[in-house]
Amino acid sequence: MAVMSQTGSSHHMHFHTIQCKVRHNWIHSIANSMEALKMKGIFFGICPSSWNSLKATKSLNLGAVEVQYKRGHQVIVAASPPTEDAVIAMEPLTKEDLVGYLVSGCKPKENWRIGTEHEKFGFEFGTLQPMKYEQIAELLYGISERFDWEKIMEGDRIIGLKQGKQSISLEPGGQFELSGAPLETLHQTCAEVNSHLYQVKAVAEEMGIGFLGIGFQPKWERKDIPIMPKGRYEIMRNYMPKVGSLGLDMMFRTCTVQVNLDFDSEADMIRKFRAGLALQPIATALFANSPFTEGKPNGFLSMRSQIWTDTDNHRAGMLPFVFDDSFGFEQYVDYALDVPMYFVYRKKKYIDCSGMSFRDFMSGKLPCLPNEYPTFNDWENHLTTIFPEVRLKRYLEMRGADGGPWRRLCALPAFWVGILYDDTSLQSVLDMTADWTPEERQMLRNKVPKFGLKTPFRDGLLKHVAQEVVKLAKDGLERRGYKETGFLNEMTEVVRTGVTPAEKLLELYHGKWGQSVDPVFEELLY
Repeated sequence: MAVMSQTGSSHHMHFHTIQCKVRHNWIHSIANSMEALKMKGIFFGICPSSWNSLKATKSLNLGAVEVQYKRGHQVIVAASPPTEDAVIAMEPLTKEDLVGYLVSGCKPKENWRIGTEHEKFGFEFGTLQPMKYEQIAELLYGISERFDWEKIMEGDRIIGLKQGKQSISLEPGGQFELSGAPLETLHQTCAEVNSHLYQVKAVAEEMGIGFLGIGFQPKWERKDIPIMPKGRYEIMRNYMPKVGSLGLDMMFRTCTVQVNLDFDSEADMIRKFRAGLALQPIATALFANSPFTEGKPNGFLSMRSQIWTDTDNHRAGMLPFVFDDSFGFEQYVDYALDVPMYFVYRKKKYIDCSGMSFRDFMSGKLPCLPNEYPTFNDWENHLTTIFPEVRLKRYLEMRGADGGPWRRLCALPAFWVGILYDDTSLQSVLDMTADWTPEERQMLRNKVPKFGLKTPFRDGLLKHVAQEVVKLAKDGLERRGYKETGFLNEMTEVVRTGVTPAEKLLELYHGKWGQSVDPVFEELLY
């Protein structure tokens, strides 16, 4: 779900200056934008002398904007909750500034990294009931003390941990999320996952707590799930029922695994964005792992994916405009500006601005905060409250997969790295999907949660397309030269048989498990 990844999106690169190749004379407009930021006293982690170059600079601190302003060149890092007055806006931000923020994510291929995030449900071994916040707090304190993680607090309550470029955060219903560091290889990614699960289990098992890797909570009713004490979630909880029927289920009963990947230019971003959107239903099918609701089959293979179809369609979906000839960074900014806001963070409090316009905020006319203007922290926070199948920040997030057991946590980044980080495989995907119509892409989005790889597509099944795509991913990994193809073994078996993980769970439910979902807590235990 990754509703708000605390300090934990997964990209924090060393300061470096790169030229981002963009269309529509953006080199000049970005230079003007950066000069404007200089005049505002705001700049991305570089010394003032660097402003003479026509280069955008990337400096990301996990999920927060790392910026520097003119007060003895002091660096302020926005934590979660955001640091009070973390950015001082001497002049209002312009649309060009917002575009420049996205452009600053461009980086050369040698600096591309892999950032993986995953969520999981904590439960009591004895009762199979959800962890209470007090247990979660005890677990966080235990991990912090035993494994040297820094605590993240909201008021006097612990809400997460951070260690280097990794963070642990809590989703609205207590789902435990690891937002991993930006890593070079899939071997490092899988080692990070294993280390995290070892640390969590070392503390949790002593408390009688286990963790379940699945996309939708199979047993609990929503009323049984504790609400995490985070101000932003209270605002979202009140707003969700106004814009969709399933938003609260998204918040409290779903878990995902996603990967965050880089691009080197606007053109590269567009190619990866289009490939990611076209193939996202295939990823949803391959990783479908949420067939149960409140103890019974729910009629879907990926209930988690189905839930997003009626959560808030102003901020979710397949973004057909990405395939327009005019698409680029500027067009995504236009889209994001029209997505209704959730909140603004000021003076250590979340201010409810739900349903309001970021465009009004840019003009100092935000009803919840009149005569104030947004900072880059506000813009980044806003971008993280947009939930399409692929999301653009200063990197691209692939968001279509259900949570699952640890092998699949390694397989998901392997699938996307093999396609998006290899020019040959990426071009093959773009060629394969070039004539897919918007209606076909939406049809796949609508039908895959129910039918998985058996979804009819043109003259065959989606399974046949998926077989070709997984082969392209494997070929791409082979060309990377890191011996990473083994991470796709589980996906190779799924496309060979056409049987999704969810269908295997349903077979167990109707057979060995005697129509009980309780055994899934052991089957998918981390």
